[in-house]
Amino acid sequence: MTRHILFVTGTRADFGKLEPLALAARDAGFRVGFFVTGMHMLREYGLTKLEVQRLKGIEVAEYLNQRVGDPQDVIFAKTVTGFSDFIRNETPNLIVVHGDRVEAMATALVAATNYIRCAHVEGGEVSGTIDEVFRHCNTKLAACHLVSSEAARARVLALGEAPETVHVIGSPELDSHDRPSGITLDAVRKRYEVPFDEYGIAIFHSVTSEVETIGQQAQALFDALAASGRNFVVIHPNNDPGSDAIMQVLRGLPRERFRCLPSMRFSYFSELLRNAAVIVGNSSTGVREAPFLGIPSLDIGTRQTNRGSAPSLFSARASDHAVISGFLQQEWGRRYPRDTRFGKGNAARAFVDILRGDALWSLPLQKRFNDLPAG
Repeated sequence: MTRHILFVTGTRADFGKLEPLALAARDAGFRVGFFVTGMHMLREYGLTKLEVQRLKGIEVAEYLNQRVGDPQDVIFAKTVTGFSDFIRNETPNLIVVHGDRVEAMATALVAATNYIRCAHVEGGEVSGTIDEVFRHCNTKLAACHLVSSEAARARVLALGEAPETVHVIGSPELDSHDRPSGITLDAVRKRYEVPFDEYGIAIFHSVTSEVETIGQQAQALFDALAASGRNFVVIHPNNDPGSDAIMQVLRGLPRERFRCLPSMRFSYFSELLRNAAVIVGNSSTGVREAPFLGIPSLDIGTRQTNRGSAPSLFSARASDHAVISGFLQQEWGRRYPRDTRFGKGNAARAFVDILRGDALWSLPLQKRFNDLPAG
C-alpha cells in the first residue's frame, strides 16, 4: 500500500518550507497532498493558493477558514471544524504541519484527537510573540519532530518528547535557496514591475502582543528607510492582528522608491533575495535564509527575539534611526560567508529517509511524557 502524506499550508511562508519536502516525498513514490487554507485563500494577500495548484502529481484540497479581520481564535475554530470534516473522507497516514501558525495548531489537534500520526516541522524554536506558544503546542500534539538545529532539538526534548522522535533535518526552505532559482533577476523585475537596479528588501509583520504600538513601530521603521534615500522592495505583512496598521503605513510610502507587493512566487523571491543589498524587518527570512545566502540582515523589534544569530545578522528597535541608518550605510551590498546553523540544504533528503524507515511508522499513537534525567 502506498502511504499518503498530507501537508497543511496556511501561508506563503510555510509553503516555501513544505514544498521541498512534498516534492521529495512525491518523487520517492509516496501519495502526496496539500490541505490549503489560511492566507492562501485570500485575494488581499495574493491568492497564493495558485502556487500550490501549480505542483504536478500532488493532490490539492482547499478550505476557506477565515474572512479578513477574523480573530485568531475564530480562525482556529473554523479550521478545526473544516479539517475534521476533511479527514472523515481522507485517510492520511501522516499529516505534516509547520511552525507556529494557528492553522497548524488546529490541524495538529485534529490529528491528535483522531490518532493520526503528525510530523511537526521547525518546532523547538523561540521567538517573542504568541507564535512561540502555538509552536510549543504543536510540539506536544505531534508524534514526530523535524527540527532545524541541535538547539531546537534540545528544547523539544525539554518539552518531554522522546529522543527517537526528534530529527535534525535543517530548515527545508534552504534546500531551494541552495540551488539556482531557475529565474533571472531581469525576469523578476519584469514580472513584479521592480524598477530598481539596486534595492533592499523590507518585510515587517505585526507582533500580536504589541498591537497597540505596531503602527507606530512600522511608521518609525519606514521613516528611517525613506530617510536613507535607498530603494526597497516591500512584501506585505501576514494577516495577523495589527496588520491593518502596517498596511496604512505602506500605503503612504513614496512609490518611486518603494515597490510594495502582496506576495511573490517562491523562486522569484529567492532570486530577489540573493541579489538584494540588505534585508530589513522582522521576518524569519532575515534570521535564517539571509544568513544562509550571506545577505546582511537587520532584525527589527521583538518578533524574532533569540531566534538565531550569525555574523551577518544585526538587530535594532524600530525607533533606533541611528542604528538603522548606520546598518544601511555600512552593510549595504556587503556579502558574508554562508551560515549553516539552520541547515545545509539537504532537509528533503533527510525527510525521505525518515519516511522510508520503520521508526516513524512504529511510533505508538499514545504519547507519553519523557522525563529528562534528574540533575
